[in-house]
Amino acid sequence: MSIMNDRWITEMATKHGMIEPYESSQVRSGVISYGVSAYGYDMRVAREFKIFTNVNSSIVDPKNFDPKSFVEIEGDTCIVPPNSFALARSVEYFRIPRNILTICVGKSTYARCGIITNVTPFEPEWEGFVTLEISNTTPLPAKIYANEGIAQVLFFKGNAPPLVSYKDKKGKYQGQVGVTLPKI
Repeated sequence: MSIMNDRWITEMATKHGMIEPYESSQVRSGVISYGVSAYGYDMRVAREFKIFTNVNSSIVDPKNFDPKSFVEIEGDTCIVPPNSFALARSVEYFRIPRNILTICVGKSTYARCGIITNVTPFEPEWEGFVTLEISNTTPLPAKIYANEGIAQVLFFKGNAPPLVSYKDKKGKYQGQVGVTLPKI
């Protein structure tokens, strides 16, 4: 397995639509950076957020998820309450090639503030907007900036394509749009 560089990411994005919209350089001035870097792509968080709330005293159950567990927010910023959690989505739509697996890690600017972004790997031939899981681990409210960098995607090329891709197995999150809640 090998990690793919900026030349490969740029070619796949511009010629094959792997990332749309695609930023061909690292945008940094006055924002939390986003765009292509040496060995990854810093994706942005969109303006749509779902923040956990306990107003209805719901139980978080991944097999029977109650959408009333969230308050929906749309805006240029989102305040995640102390020791709380929000879901969001990427600005970019991804189309992962059959021989590629991605791993995503949070941006250090947020991590240094106690804000952790979790994203599960993008499997071979998965496509869609990325659902982002944002945790505020601090005892203080935390601000998230829409249309700025939130996490870096690293692309790994396998030695051979898999026998069965995410598309082949008709994965439940294939082609997801918006902030997608858990499915069984």
